[in-house]
Amino acid sequence: MSTKKQRRTSEIRGKRQKKTKRVLLISFISLSIIGFLVFFFLTLFNYLYPPTADRHVEARKKEKIIVQLYFSDANERFLTTERRHVFKEKTATAQARELVKALLEGSKTGLVNTFPENTELQSLRIERDKTAYVSFGKNLLKLHPCGSASEMATLYSLTHTLTFNIPEIKRVKILVEDKEVESIGGHIDTRFPFEPNQDLVAPAQKSG
Repeated sequence: MSTKKQRRTSEIRGKRQKKTKRVLLISFISLSIIGFLVFFFLTLFNYLYPPTADRHVEARKKEKIIVQLYFSDANERFLTTERRHVFKEKTATAQARELVKALLEGSKTGLVNTFPENTELQSLRIERDKTAYVSFGKNLLKLHPCGSASEMATLYSLTHTLTFNIPEIKRVKILVEDKEVESIGGHIDTRFPFEPNQDLVAPAQKSG
């Protein structure tokens, strides 16, 4: 038969165990609630603001290739080339878009740009006859200097850039907002596709 002291000790031990269990249960419940709230708000945040890190990592991993862009020389008499690194794309159409975007960015080596600033590429498609249809926004017409030499440089810098770098393209048709235009400045008929003209390329760079 247990003594009064033993019973008292047993009661105290029991209370302590109950208290410990209660503290552990409360801690478990609190941590569960906090974990659920963190998960819920992270899920909600990612839903409202999708992460872009993966796209940036993928972009950094994309392979680059060296291409030749055509700009005007300092005297604006001939086309001359500039080597540029651009992302390597899986299709000829996507690669052509990269080339046009690089051309619109302008020269990085001091050559004369052949497109006015703020010209936007709207669409590009390549037909089975290897004609590339390249459509620009209205700024091409609105901001173009319109001289005959400038028109020639615009049309043929685009044509040479695409046909030199993309085997699937042999000729280029320029459009504005996906519509045919008679001319971008009143001097050269743009109702027909253009093919490369080696007479317009700086003599030292002519090929073939």
